[in-house]
Amino acid sequence: MGAECRLNGSGRRPLPSLFMTRTTPLLRPFLVALLLVPTATVMAQPTQTKVVLYKDRLAAAFDTVDCVKNVVKVNPLLFLRGEIPIYFERAISPKLSIEAGIGVTLRDYLALSFNGNDADDYGAGTEIVPQVSFHVGFRYYFEDDLEPQGLYLQPNFSHLRYTKDIRTKGPTGEFTDVYLRDDRTYNDIRLYVGYQVLSSNSNWMWDLYGGLGYRDRYNIIVNQSVDLTTDQYTYSVEESKDQTVAFFAGVKVGLGF
Repeated sequence: MGAECRLNGSGRRPLPSLFMTRTTPLLRPFLVALLLVPTATVMAQPTQTKVVLYKDRLAAAFDTVDCVKNVVKVNPLLFLRGEIPIYFERAISPKLSIEAGIGVTLRDYLALSFNGNDADDYGAGTEIVPQVSFHVGFRYYFEDDLEPQGLYLQPNFSHLRYTKDIRTKGPTGEFTDVYLRDDRTYNDIRLYVGYQVLSSNSNWMWDLYGGLGYRDRYNIIVNQSVDLTTDQYTYSVEESKDQTVAFFAGVKVGLGF
């Protein structure tokens, strides 16, 4: 007579299955379209090329372990000037480095009047008193390089001190027990122009430089004279303080690591 309708456990009549079968096919195309929109948007975006700047690549390569950033150097020509320094250079950027040196001063064997100093003219009876010398300066390299080499400009400060005790002679030419202290102290502000190059098949480096400087001098000079007629030796001590211009040139040999 009439369609029989069964109730569920809650007493409510279930939804007709016809509603479910009709709704699902309608929603399916809409959901598929929503999924395809992001994919199509990503595929439609143009591919962007990442540009790595030369400076960034240089900085990255500069930080590698194999890149030479440190150099230990000596200056053989300074041995004749009575100075034995050891230099250390540390690169802090592809164009900038710092160089420092420390050494000991002994006897100056070269009479370089244009540098404002004279050679030791005493032999026997002269005792050299070793003193500490030091140098410090910054280097600016004109070309970008992974390692500290190329043409450079370097302002530098140097401190040198040459000291000797001179034993006086008596009336007959024999040495006495009296000593006179001869002391030369130089403080320099220098400007170097040089070229440093790393060997193509090793870590040895060559550094050729030249320049000029402003030298502040404080001298205690012992003068010795002899009267040839009487063979009498006389001594005088002269103290002076002045400034002069000094010229410099040399070559350093170093090992980089």
